[in-house]
Amino acid sequence: MTLIFVLFLIAAVLLLVIGIYCLVVTHNLIRIILGIEVLTKAATLLMIGAGYVNGHMDVAQSYVVTIIVIEVVLLIISVGILYSIHKKTGAISVDEISNLKE
Repeated sequence: MTLIFVLFLIAAVLLLVIGIYCLVVTHNLIRIILGIEVLTKAATLLMIGAGYVNGHMDVAQSYVVTIIVIEVVLLIISVGILYSIHKKTGAISVDEISNLKE
């Protein structure tokens, strides 16, 4: 393992821990979306590191670009849903919007 891969691995694990912490601790929907974004960035960083080690950077980069496009689409959809929830209830906390079954 080279030094660059070790740095990729350390950064990805750090991002993974931060993303999981965001998901577990908070009840704010915006922070939950940001935590999911950080988790996907950790996955893309690991994929780039694996492509670097295997010598297949072109394949890894194409996968990462595909993941980023899918991530942006999901982010736009989730922010739109969050906006409609905020418009209907006036809150963005999971605890406050538990009565959306109406």
